[in-house]
Amino acid sequence: MEWLSGRVILVWGFKRALLTILAGAVGVLALPPFGFFAAMFISFTLLVWLLDGVAASPDSGLLGRLWPAFFTGWLFGFGYFVAGLWWLGHALLIDADEFAWALPLAILGLPAFLAVFYGVATVLARILWSDGMGRIAALAFSFGILEWLRSFLFTGFPWNAIGYGAMPTPLMMQSAHVIGMLGVTVLAVFVFAAPALLGTRQGRVPGIGLAALIAAAHFGYGYYALSQPEAPLTDARTAPVVRIVQPSIDQETKMDTTADRAAIFDKHLALSVQPPANGGKRPDIIVWPETAVPFILTDNRDALARIADQLEDDQILITGAVRVEDMGPGVEPRYYNSIYVIDGRGQIIGASDKTHLVPFGEYVPFEHILSYLGIENVVELPGGFSAATKRQLLAMPDGVKFYPLICYEIIFPNEMTAGIRQADAILNVTNDGWFGDTPGPYQHFLQARVRAVEQGLPLIRSANTGISAFVDAHGRVLSGIDYNQQGFIDTTLGGATVSRIDDKSRKTYFWLIIGAVGIIAAISRMGFIFRVN
Repeated sequence: MEWLSGRVILVWGFKRALLTILAGAVGVLALPPFGFFAAMFISFTLLVWLLDGVAASPDSGLLGRLWPAFFTGWLFGFGYFVAGLWWLGHALLIDADEFAWALPLAILGLPAFLAVFYGVATVLARILWSDGMGRIAALAFSFGILEWLRSFLFTGFPWNAIGYGAMPTPLMMQSAHVIGMLGVTVLAVFVFAAPALLGTRQGRVPGIGLAALIAAAHFGYGYYALSQPEAPLTDARTAPVVRIVQPSIDQETKMDTTADRAAIFDKHLALSVQPPANGGKRPDIIVWPETAVPFILTDNRDALARIADQLEDDQILITGAVRVEDMGPGVEPRYYNSIYVIDGRGQIIGASDKTHLVPFGEYVPFEHILSYLGIENVVELPGGFSAATKRQLLAMPDGVKFYPLICYEIIFPNEMTAGIRQADAILNVTNDGWFGDTPGPYQHFLQARVRAVEQGLPLIRSANTGISAFVDAHGRVLSGIDYNQQGFIDTTLGGATVSRIDDKSRKTYFWLIIGAVGIIAAISRMGFIFRVN
């Protein structure tokens, strides 16, 4: 290992740049659909050694001295995000005649932008760098801070945060309930980078020992949490049977005519009224995916009447739909990506609008400027979607409450507002058909499962073409439908975890962890400067 670390530290020029990009790309193997979490050990061990070899001219100014560290982190991040997000280009190929020109921006431009966060992280780490365990703590500290910033700056995009690489199975997800995804990220970077100490003599025993202790606690708590029962629904309510419908509508299917839209609507209805498998109980609640209704439902009374004809009086349909809000004469109407709750009489008894929209997918930032450059939404709506100011809980007639999240809203831990404490389950409707049978839908599904674990709530997830599933409060998949499969699944709604930790506590634990690794890094740095170590 010492020989290998020496070779990596001394590599230079083009070989160094290529190795740094590959180091980042290798880490993606820890994410779905691969789940080979050991790949992160290779990735971060190489990053530590590469940062050990960072050097600048003695005559350089402050920026000149920091540039090599930034460039190393940027190359690492570029490799990581290109390898992990290349599938975003698939959405632009759905309507290739109009959007194919933007492929380089999606496949290379977005990763290049996101890599800036990792470049800043390595600069911060390099400022705190030392020659022992402290540099591992500095890397964990800096990546924790920058992953936190990535979760909300510029509307946020915490997709594939490093912590997800440490959570490929339910056993390894449970720590997120206590310290959140960001807390797991900080400790994961420390553990993943610890093997770099095997290539140097300084700090080997305490660093490897602490990393082993963190890993043991991670697995040990996972084993303990999975052995705990779930709490039943409160107020002695009868747990409803929920049906998830996955119609598997090809994203390239044209909806140019009324007949096309009617066929899609009929497909959803047909799957909804199928008899339960193996003589099971009839579903109380039926869930359709995001924008499942291919027209403005409130403008189509016949569609509501057909829903009433197909449902029993005490059944409920929850569906994704586009909601329109008339703004008055001479003003363009507003469109919302919404979820409707419809009773057995065809009446809309509840609704919730999406609050966190997808940039360039559902709205164009700085639209008045970018529209002159020909940049438009992927979604074909005049002006795109509008964002709601508040998320509404969806209350069922029997008192069961769902916390609604539409599509990629579920990747944001900070979207879990105080209202989730009153919810009995998380409801996530999505349409991952935009991204084809690529790693994208599988990465999205993992992040949804981690949200369920964080909140200690079961997850009901309905996707147009996968992955639809019932997930319990510990992140275990109870039943599901894979990508490109058509059908439905019925499951009785489970309960929450017995002891639910709130988001305020998770944030506190995250900052305590950040503080702890920061102190280790600072003490080691001071010792390095004054040659104590």
